[in-house]
Amino acid sequence: MKSSVRLLFFATAREAVGAAAIDREVPARGAILQALLSSVVEEHPRLEPVLKVSRVVRNGRYVSGTRTRVRPGDEVAIHPPYSGG
Repeated sequence: MKSSVRLLFFATAREAVGAAAIDREVPARGAILQALLSSVVEEHPRLEPVLKVSRVVRNGRYVSGTRTRVRPGDEVAIHPPYSGG
């Protein structure tokens, strides 16, 4: 069983992190999404303002708050505002 969460970054979130995806280790019981995102911001401070305007998707479903628990094997996508072209 995986013990990590995969984070996917799109548009300006990808630019802020410098990668399309990263994996984060989480305990078997999971972690609160806010704590997980805070740990990423510590390493990538340019992500913080992007997160304030982004939508978060966990396993294909939009998350309404950052108190959501993420568990090993989950996929979390960060979608900042962007437009097609």
